[in-house]
Amino acid sequence: MKLQLSKAFIPVLFILILNYSCQKNKSSLPELPPMPEIPEPLPANSVEMGNPDDFPEVKMDFPIAEGPFHPTWESIAENYPGAPDWLREAKFGIWVHFGAQSAGQSGDWYAKRLYMQNGRFKNHYENHLRDFGHPSETGYKDILRDWNPAKLDPASLTKIYHDAGARFLLLQGVHHDNFDNWNSKYQPWNVVNLGPHRDLLKEWTVAARKEGMRYGVTFHHEYTWWWYQPAFGSDKTAPKAGIPYDANLTLEDGKGKWWEGYDPRLLYTINLNEYKGLDVEFAPAKGIFTRHLEYAKWYATWWALRIMDVVENYDPDFIYTDGNSTQPFSGLKSGTGFKCDAMQRVIADYYNRTLAKRGEVNTFSVVKFSPPRSGIVSTQEGSVPQNIKTDQPWFAEVAMGDWFYGPNFTYDAGSVIRYLVENISRDGAFALCVSLLPDGSLDKGSQQMLKNIGDWMKRNGEAVYGSKAWKKFGEGDTINGQIKVVPRGNFAQKHADFTFNSRDFRFTVGKNNSLYAFCMIVPEAGEKLTIKSLGKEAELFENPIAEVSLLGCDSPLEWEQTNDGLEIICPEETEYNIALVFRIR
Repeated sequence: MKLQLSKAFIPVLFILILNYSCQKNKSSLPELPPMPEIPEPLPANSVEMGNPDDFPEVKMDFPIAEGPFHPTWESIAENYPGAPDWLREAKFGIWVHFGAQSAGQSGDWYAKRLYMQNGRFKNHYENHLRDFGHPSETGYKDILRDWNPAKLDPASLTKIYHDAGARFLLLQGVHHDNFDNWNSKYQPWNVVNLGPHRDLLKEWTVAARKEGMRYGVTFHHEYTWWWYQPAFGSDKTAPKAGIPYDANLTLEDGKGKWWEGYDPRLLYTINLNEYKGLDVEFAPAKGIFTRHLEYAKWYATWWALRIMDVVENYDPDFIYTDGNSTQPFSGLKSGTGFKCDAMQRVIADYYNRTLAKRGEVNTFSVVKFSPPRSGIVSTQEGSVPQNIKTDQPWFAEVAMGDWFYGPNFTYDAGSVIRYLVENISRDGAFALCVSLLPDGSLDKGSQQMLKNIGDWMKRNGEAVYGSKAWKKFGEGDTINGQIKVVPRGNFAQKHADFTFNSRDFRFTVGKNNSLYAFCMIVPEAGEKLTIKSLGKEAELFENPIAEVSLLGCDSPLEWEQTNDGLEIICPEETEYNIALVFRIR
């Protein structure tokens, strides 16, 4: 007898399997050692950080899964089979950059900036003061208690993202705020214990699997231990000057309070303001926390075990670590504080677990801005490579407006499509952050923009999905000797206002080996376009062109390949928008 399962039962079955897997496999993970004793803080800016150049890389000793991958870059490179084909096929993803910091409706890094009374980010502090109270009385811990994304529906959102043309998701596991978005074994400050009282990561993974989308989980807590240092300060001016912010509270201070039993050090970490050069506005330059080496090793272990917890129990298709150093805990930039091989151990554990679960390693690890390494995928945040980039798999990532919700975002599907085209023409992929409201819903501007993106992708997807770079990424007008490209940074009005013209083209090669030429605008009907790279004298197209068509158009085109270029007469069509795509054979 053949067993048949209804579609409605499949996600339920997945949840049951996932729950069973969580219960069954939790025991395979080690216990976190107790936090070591912390020395009393010294006066601010009184201690020189150690030089990471003179500090040997510490070999960590937390256990990892057995398998062929050992915790060295050499072993990872030797055993890694290559990035899975699905990343090239998917090409376009949605970055679900969502967590408790959305409650501030102030954009990115709210959990830290709410403690910065003065400076360029004082609006975060002022918004917090207006909406929640003074951070000495109502701090970020209290945001975690009250945040409730009651309208968050990962299933319906994932359907919207899929309809927009996205084929993979980045799911935020933990941001710099140190609050885990899953039923965390190692961090009591998490969404199941506080706030929503829901396992948000589980809900997203079920929705992604149901929709047939790949997903990765992102981890940003490499920053956390120096990022939170403003929370250990106080106002500089009256009326509450000198009154300590709530990061200075201790476990004992919680007795009789709502947060009794929750150690503030496991949220805000510890006071490290004694170190000189600890620039917490963005990232330090470099340094080792020489007075806190035992804590540093403990913190790196805690950092790693939380990632391993997700790998073991949520089976992601990739993991992502945020930073701007060569690897976490390098002693440089975001890796300031310690120097160890925690990243190599995490990746080796991940691939060994993948091999044991799936029978193959069809996953990858993102180390943001990593130099080319086998087994590593890198990223481009808010920028476009100058040329075609094939030295390692990579994807671009940009937020619409900001990485967490804020007012006055500029929503423009054209900005998104052109940025996508810029990156796939250089052999990359692209993940777009569309910030959710604090309640977990999409505002109207985001909904309409995603629909417009989806309409364009339905017409032109064959030039996107599974594509690769051609011999050159494009042609067109230049600025300072370089082909002009979309502006850097998060999408804003400057992107919507940025203009291309009918001389600007980008190229991809599709799965069917056709060449696709993207005209970065929609020209006037009847206008003659000339693609110089496809002229006979350019000698970039091996054979004479036999066919030229416009995606989504059934009418034949008028075209001619001359010595100087491929000349195409734009058809009398009115329904096109953003950019035209020509198929060339």
